Amino acid sequence: MISYQNEMEHGALVRIVREAYMELFPTASIEDRLDALEPGAYVAVTCSPSKGVDETLQMTTRLSERGFKVVPHIAAKMVRDRAHLKEIMAWLADLPVDSIFVPGGDAPKALGTYSRAVELLRDIADIPHRFRHVGIGAHPEGHPDVTDEVLLSELEKKQPLSTYMVTQLCFDAELLDQWLQMVRGRGIKLPAFIGIPGVSDRASLLKTSLRIGVGDSLRFLKRKSDAARHLMQSSSYSPDGLLSDMAATFANPDRLVVGCHIYCFNQVEKTEQWRHQALSELGQAPKSGAG
Repeated sequence: MISYQNEMEHGALVRIVREAYMELFPTASIEDRLDALEPGAYVAVTCSPSKGVDETLQMTTRLSERGFKVVPHIAAKMVRDRAHLKEIMAWLADLPVDSIFVPGGDAPKALGTYSRAVELLRDIADIPHRFRHVGIGAHPEGHPDVTDEVLLSELEKKQPLSTYMVTQLCFDAELLDQWLQMVRGRGIKLPAFIGIPGVSDRASLLKTSLRIGVGDSLRFLKRKSDAARHLMQSSSYSPDGLLSDMAATFANPDRLVVGCHIYCFNQVEKTEQWRHQALSELGQAPKSGAG
């Protein structure tokens, strides 16, 4: 059960859980399991080195046709050049997509001319489009290959080209609050979606990784050793305790937290069941998430 200290924290937790949305890996079976979600729910579709951007666009098309509000990930390293970017933008122009997310990407080597998210963001801004929202990644716990100062500098460069940010998984509520305080003090005012894990059991997580083909989810966890430890130290995991620890941060208006981005590792049914139960325990009805 999610706990809180006062009515401000209670109200913030309700808002955060209601505005949560899930990140999905494109797989052959995931689309058959999305009836568990609220009609018109927001979902994010990843763009991985193993699947590429075309798989993301194809799944975005199918889910949009089913009425979902899809946020496709367009990883910079997966875009060959400006001409390829224009093809991607033209594809999305025919869909009811109002938000995209632009990470740098996890590939060890760029497919073409874009090696950093900010490079792709600049060209996106230069091409006419109707996206209302453009999201970027943020790293409260740092990055194994990039210094904290470089990460902050990149965040500052990306801010004028984006409308919101999504944090990577972070299990340290105090560290997350300190990081938000720091970036707000440096003038980063983008609304933040906090990255949290969904309900996970170890066996299903490993099965999902194998189904993806080359282990995108395990590669993600390998880069995040703290996340791996939390998710793998028991047979099952629920984010109740993590959200309880973050309640004060969510309630602090200076932190500008607007929702949660759920890394559910395709365990959609269990995570959506948890979200409904959490809202019920908080005395609120569910909502479609992020909108």
